[in-house]
Amino acid sequence: MYQKATSFLLQFMSKATLFKWGFNLSPMYRHTKAKIMHVSEDLQEVAIKIPLTFGNKNFVGSIFGGSLFAATDPIFMIQLLWILGKEYVVWDKAASINYKKPAYENAYCTFKLNGQLLDRIKNEVATHGEMDLVLKATICSKEGLVFCELDKTLYIATKTHYKEKMTQRKQQ
Repeated sequence: MYQKATSFLLQFMSKATLFKWGFNLSPMYRHTKAKIMHVSEDLQEVAIKIPLTFGNKNFVGSIFGGSLFAATDPIFMIQLLWILGKEYVVWDKAASINYKKPAYENAYCTFKLNGQLLDRIKNEVATHGEMDLVLKATICSKEGLVFCELDKTLYIATKTHYKEKMTQRKQQ
């Protein structure tokens, strides 16, 4: 369903606009209370805001840790899926979050990729068929006070390699 809607909507708007509005209108993402604030035209930078609201405030008045985590969870994966294209498979494989301070105010996170990293991914996947990639992000206040640090491990493969791997698993 999402892929068909995406193909249709890309006729009328840029990938960056669709990325932003697709997330912001998605019921799954809306439940985190976060909002995509900015997406660069090349999709290599995504900025989010996680407001402190009644809907995500915990018992002690800070942003619920699960909301912080959930708001950041899908970004790197979808970012890479869109940048790398249909020839690749990208899955979230593991994640960890290290809470530093309670977020008693709005929180922000920027997800940055660059051309050098994208070239490294393409080269390693071309050589080995697949790879695991650890990406880092920080959730902080507008002034830069760090609330938590994230490590996301992503599995990236060519579709051909992934299909062969899944076929071999089924045969075992």
